[in-house]
Amino acid sequence: METAAPARVQALAETGVSRLPAQYIQPPEHRRAPPSSSPVAAAPSVPVVDLSSLAAADAVRAACADWGAFHVVGHGVPTELLDAVRGAGLAFFRAPMEDKLRFACDPARGAAAEGYGSRMLANDDSVLDWRDYFDHHTFPESRRDPAHWPDFVPGYRDTIVKYSNSMKDLAQRLLRVISGSLNLPPSYIEEAVGEVYQNITISYYSPCPQPDLALGLQSHSDMGAITLLIQDDVGGLEVLKDGMWIPVPPLPAGILVILADQTEIITNGRYKSSVHRATVNAERARLSVATFYDPSKSRKICTAPQLVSKDERQKYRDIIYGDYVSSWYSKGPEGKRNIDALLIEQ
Repeated sequence: METAAPARVQALAETGVSRLPAQYIQPPEHRRAPPSSSPVAAAPSVPVVDLSSLAAADAVRAACADWGAFHVVGHGVPTELLDAVRGAGLAFFRAPMEDKLRFACDPARGAAAEGYGSRMLANDDSVLDWRDYFDHHTFPESRRDPAHWPDFVPGYRDTIVKYSNSMKDLAQRLLRVISGSLNLPPSYIEEAVGEVYQNITISYYSPCPQPDLALGLQSHSDMGAITLLIQDDVGGLEVLKDGMWIPVPPLPAGILVILADQTEIITNGRYKSSVHRATVNAERARLSVATFYDPSKSRKICTAPQLVSKDERQKYRDIIYGDYVSSWYSKGPEGKRNIDALLIEQ
């Protein structure tokens, strides 16, 4: 059990609190900007790539180089499975608190322990996200124990297993396309990452009494190789593009692909990890499901030598992935990209 933990955000929101507790108030520089009253140019939108198209490889190359995030359709994952995992997550968070707490995280197991929680960072002084989550350890299969997942939502465990397998296949398919787009062998990034460590995190963002002061998930780039994310119809996800926060509207049958830090290292910065955040609103709860495709903690991640030359020097130091993860969880994103600490002075 997650003892001595702060109250779940959902429980706090359901008390009808009218003012945001201090530990959830973001510093002014990290808050969402208020809507502008003056006319502004139409914002660009995250690309949509049809994986079934003959032009998919070129579209993935352009999206990776320009955005680091893109929706995929034509991916072969049944819409029914996407709906089922969203429905399972929603059923969990709508259940009585005493049922949910049976599957609470154990803080003694360290940051990002499997289960139901609200706080991922080891640093107790950090501003808290307005979010609850359930984190599932799904690959390698030796980590996968459905007994740690809810048993009171019909079909929950089977749905997570099916979704896990489907997301692993899709991630590997995408990594092959991404490798090929850089004239690397198709299996290059997949082999550089090694044995996949997959986590599936279902996040629940309750209505917030002062959404202009809080974030559901503060600005960050993901640590691993690639993230696959689906969301409900509420909206709130934003990606940083050319210094502007761009909303990512829900695409019901689409899956959002987010490049993460280890892919940026492997590609020598040709493809950058996407900085993103989750905003909140005062009226509607929001749910998202993120599937993380990561290396093992002992894996050494290195830049592909084919992408280094006299004219294009290596940009990042090699890193043991576990050291990278420990650094992130010890201090948090702080609105920055953790990967910038690995930059080699040119």
